[in-house]
Amino acid sequence: MLIHMFAFRLKPGVTEEQQQRMLREIAVLKSHIPLVLESHVGRNVSPRGRGFVIGGVMKFADAAALEAYNVHPAHLALLKWLVPLIDAVEVDFPE
Repeated sequence: MLIHMFAFRLKPGVTEEQQQRMLREIAVLKSHIPLVLESHVGRNVSPRGRGFVIGGVMKFADAAALEAYNVHPAHLALLKWLVPLIDAVEVDFPE
């Protein structure tokens, strides 16, 4: 198994509506991409968050499944509008 973690800092001017869209559309990726075995996303409530306000975690069978997810059309469609709004960090590690 491979765990994929991500966290977003928001660029200036990102609205509450855009944040809600982020949470909503990331949450439904699992229903569009069967390679995602588990998925959790939400607002960061840690006082040590260093400005990262949204975070999540996904589980994949292996690195090949994660790579296939990365180029899946549903994921690419999300990234198209999401990437300009965030500064992101990602961490991937075996379970």
